[in-house]
Amino acid sequence: MSEELRIFMRYPDGKPKALTLSYDDGVEQDAPLIEKMRAHGVKGTFNLNSGLFAPAGTVYPAGQIHRRMPQADVLALYADSGMEIAVHALTHPHLEYQTRDTVLHEVLEDRRNLETLFGLPVQGMAYPFGTFNDAVVETLRLAGIVYSRTTRAHGSFRQPDDWLRLEATCHHNDPRLMQLAAQFANDTPKADPWLFYLWGHSYEFERDDNWQVMDAFLDTVSGKNDVWYATNIEVYRYTEAFKRLVFTVDRTRCYNPTDTTVWALAGEKLVKLPAGETVSV
Repeated sequence: MSEELRIFMRYPDGKPKALTLSYDDGVEQDAPLIEKMRAHGVKGTFNLNSGLFAPAGTVYPAGQIHRRMPQADVLALYADSGMEIAVHALTHPHLEYQTRDTVLHEVLEDRRNLETLFGLPVQGMAYPFGTFNDAVVETLRLAGIVYSRTTRAHGSFRQPDDWLRLEATCHHNDPRLMQLAAQFANDTPKADPWLFYLWGHSYEFERDDNWQVMDAFLDTVSGKNDVWYATNIEVYRYTEAFKRLVFTVDRTRCYNPTDTTVWALAGEKLVKLPAGETVSV
């Protein structure tokens, strides 16, 4: 293999682009959002505060926009939806103002509750209010959290450089949204793969009376053969599997030590790297 030949990650089946969504708080408006996402074949992650589930039988006053769901409704909506459930801290505090033991409690108890409710490991998170500091990040690491989304947006499709300080492409109210959506749908990356990461709160669509924003976005980015539609944790785990590939010194052969089949672009050649196998590149 030529010394100049570079190798770039590709998503499952060699796809050069991935799309994922992230929505917070576990509110009633997640139901129509999930319906829209599933109708378009789009996947994402919903970040829940298990200590703030509404009491069973809660009736909200007319006009209240932020309406959290009772535990039974939470389970009914998200279980078997194809969406990921993630931590948003037990009671949604500003974590950077808490003691380390409080941060650990907020994260671990939320994780424990969600794992008990849904019967699966929960390793993802979004920061309450999007705020954090280095001590919070290290505490998340100790608590078994592998990624945590901030509210920072970079307005591009670049790969995350720090999964515990995860930045999004944009919020759904970003004025650049449809320009970015069109670019993502119509263009093709030549080197590193693209990741479009959209975040928000579904109650904002009701508050701003702009569900059409999500409709237009989904219409633009869905149904593309070159896009992998995935949850946050799926993108994380796939990316980490790719990072664990072992190449020979001359980079002519590659061993995949993981249980995940991954894909790479080697020059102009698309290469499939099956789990547990050594193949020529």
